[in-house]
Amino acid sequence: MAEIVKFVHRGAAQVTPKILEGIHKKLPMLKIEFAQINAPKYPHLVEQIEFLADVVEDFTEGADKELPLVVVAEAAFALAYVHKQHDLIPDTNVQFGYADDSGVVRTVLMENEKVLAAYAKRAKLNWNRVTVKP
Repeated sequence: MAEIVKFVHRGAAQVTPKILEGIHKKLPMLKIEFAQINAPKYPHLVEQIEFLADVVEDFTEGADKELPLVVVAEAAFALAYVHKQHDLIPDTNVQFGYADDSGVVRTVLMENEKVLAAYAKRAKLNWNRVTVKP
């Protein structure tokens, strides 16, 4: 797990305000794309991704000013990673295609659990539904 944490931290460090703005502009299309993910081995993945999209959206639009930029950068990196057509394990692999996506998303959720749980409470979202289980 330590390697994936380093991977997420390195990726999030590359998220600039311009990249964050670009992801924010694409969120409506990304949300549609993410809602169509069919990953039965990772039943919480879509809901987790949608939660991270809400984090990015609320921060970028100024609806939540308490979110630390580093947490938002990790959420944005996770969204960009899930969107990528060529990631570590191709999503077309029926057996394991979303394992890497789930790992990145879960890492962001686990690494920032306290901050994200507090955000969920402020946003009146059910944190318990955004589980850190695969």
